[in-house]
Amino acid sequence: MQEYEKRAARQRKWMFYLLAIFVLGAGFTPYVQVFLGLLLGGVVSFYNLFLLQKKTTEFTEAIATERRPKGLGTVSRLAATALAVIIALRYEEYFNMIALIIGLMTTYVVIMIDFLIKQKE
Repeated sequence: MQEYEKRAARQRKWMFYLLAIFVLGAGFTPYVQVFLGLLLGGVVSFYNLFLLQKKTTEFTEAIATERRPKGLGTVSRLAATALAVIIALRYEEYFNMIALIIGLMTTYVVIMIDFLIKQKE
């Protein structure tokens, strides 16, 4: 479990770095709409990553103690994604929809890159 906690902390750290890059992009480039879409998607993606890691830990502990595990929170993660899309649709002048979708996928890119880096070590 300690290895999983290290991996989860590393993934959250890289997500924070990406969010910082999105904030800097929104503040210092002429592509504000794109970077705000990336930022909104990235924030929701980070929330989903945090929620998934928390639920995975709870699920693993329930299995280890032979209790009936709860779900992994799929509905709440989908609801957060739907909320981000609704916000982007409501405020189209501020958020780029394609950038939002790319931002929503950043967690999965971070997880895959982290996996590939750890496999090479």
